Amino acid sequence: MRAILISLLCLLGACATGPGAAPDPSGDSLDAIARDYVALTLEIGEREEGYVDAYYGPPEWAAAAEANPRTVPQLIQGAASLTDRLNAVSTAGAESAVAQRTAYLLAHVSAAAARLRMLSGEKMGFADEAEALFGVRPELRPLSSYDPVLAEIDALLPGPGTLAERVTEFKSHYVIPKDRLQVVMDAAIAECRRRTARHIALPANENFTLAFVSDKPWSGYNYYQGNSQSKIEINADFPIYTERAIDLGCHEGYPGHHVYNALLEKTFVTDRGWVEMSVYPLFSPMSFVAEGSANYGIDLAFPGDEGTEFEREVLFPLAGLDPSTADKKAQLGALTRRLARAEYTIADDYLAGRIGRERAIELLMKYSLADQAKATQRLRFIDTYRSYIINYGLGRDVVQAWVERQGSDRWEAMETLLSSQILPADILE
Repeated sequence: MRAILISLLCLLGACATGPGAAPDPSGDSLDAIARDYVALTLEIGEREEGYVDAYYGPPEWAAAAEANPRTVPQLIQGAASLTDRLNAVSTAGAESAVAQRTAYLLAHVSAAAARLRMLSGEKMGFADEAEALFGVRPELRPLSSYDPVLAEIDALLPGPGTLAERVTEFKSHYVIPKDRLQVVMDAAIAECRRRTARHIALPANENFTLAFVSDKPWSGYNYYQGNSQSKIEINADFPIYTERAIDLGCHEGYPGHHVYNALLEKTFVTDRGWVEMSVYPLFSPMSFVAEGSANYGIDLAFPGDEGTEFEREVLFPLAGLDPSTADKKAQLGALTRRLARAEYTIADDYLAGRIGRERAIELLMKYSLADQAKATQRLRFIDTYRSYIINYGLGRDVVQAWVERQGSDRWEAMETLLSSQILPADILE
């Protein structure tokens, strides 16, 4: 009977903001604010291509945003109004989930306001921008602090030529032939899914399509479609190595972006009707959790030497490759991972105009051990997404530390993170 009464109240517009929420004397509610937040996000998406990463709410809301988007100054005012309304909504006596919902909306509206200021011409430093958009301030270490890692890699792969050339030559033995990409990627994704499904109950209808594309600034992308469906695209312009098949399978699929979006949809949109989760603004705290969990998901699904073993036993034969130096390749991968944050410092200098394009590519070649073509593509990514790059390496490390602080069952902690409105500020140590 109580559920029926609540449903009737909601139909009359008197629905509470959530279980345990205190009535707001102004008549406003988190549900109403969430609806306006979705409208704000969709309209920003009309002003900046790519801002909306995913949307699976009512199609008429998207049509309305497309038909009559507010100007950037009007959207800035709209974000300020949403912030005021959120601060005015009382969560006294409410369940913790309602208080968390309020904090989540506040953080995402704040990020939207920052992005709108950038669209209107405001300039921010790299660390300031990252903090404003994603809720975490990265440390920008001097590039010289990464030189000892380069020395270790130099000792691992001695010989003539530059270190980047030696790394490229060594890795060339692990390039998946293009005519075998499909079968290798299918096998990698299937294994990522199998390992994830052992620990996380996936929606019964979840599925994805896989396509190989070209001329993109990224190596892989998940376009979440709603209803537990994803479209995964892999950029085949550059060599794809066997370990990268595992990385992409986990990151874009299981337990990465596909699982994250599917669990959020079920937990919030389907089960609770919290419409704010039907839209994913790319430049928001959501991305720090999304990218960080997707990268940590690789280590979670393939702990220790299990990734190398799977490559040796399954992927190498499928790709027709020799597994004799697989262990050295794994050592190289572990060392290269320690260089990941060097590009933050490079991007900071480049985006601020302290170094030019050629110097940025040169430094990316040195500290990411990439050839010129790959370093140029990475700079294209930085041009496009700017401080978004912190979400990968720093995001992974923060997610890993938080998951491991939760206890021995890492998969349980991961599922909690993937199906929650936990913010980056909540998982920082």
